[in-house]
Amino acid sequence: MNLKELNQLFQRDLEKLGQELQAYTNEENLWIVDKEISNSAGNLTLHIFGNLRLFIGLDFGGIAYQRNRDFEFSGKGVPKFAMLEELEEVKKVVSTSLLGLNPIRMGDKSLHAMFGHQMSIGFFLIHLYGHMNYHIGQVNYHRRLLG
Repeated sequence: MNLKELNQLFQRDLEKLGQELQAYTNEENLWIVDKEISNSAGNLTLHIFGNLRLFIGLDFGGIAYQRNRDFEFSGKGVPKFAMLEELEEVKKVVSTSLLGLNPIRMGDKSLHAMFGHQMSIGFFLIHLYGHMNYHIGQVNYHRRLLG
């Protein structure tokens, strides 16, 4: 697995998340749960940040982070500018962590088991990338639905 290319994908799509956040002309809409949508765009964004900081930043980069998963889904009203600032920090954390990871470790067992089985670090990183994009798609849908 080419970690430089994987990092480029993460950076590209985190940039897309920033564009989605910027596209909310009414900042209050970031926190609306409406029309059978279970999570607001703001909460999905906080969840993306928590996932990447924990599973990439801490696990692979050794960058200290204390996750508050409950707040990711219950917190409200974080200002858009603060989320955009956090996005820039998350992009740095992901880049530093992925580019500092020895590619020879991609076949090593991940610290995490999902889907009922152990997975390699490479598999887990691809899982995290897909998970992030799933939620970015939800943010896009949320914005357009409320727009």
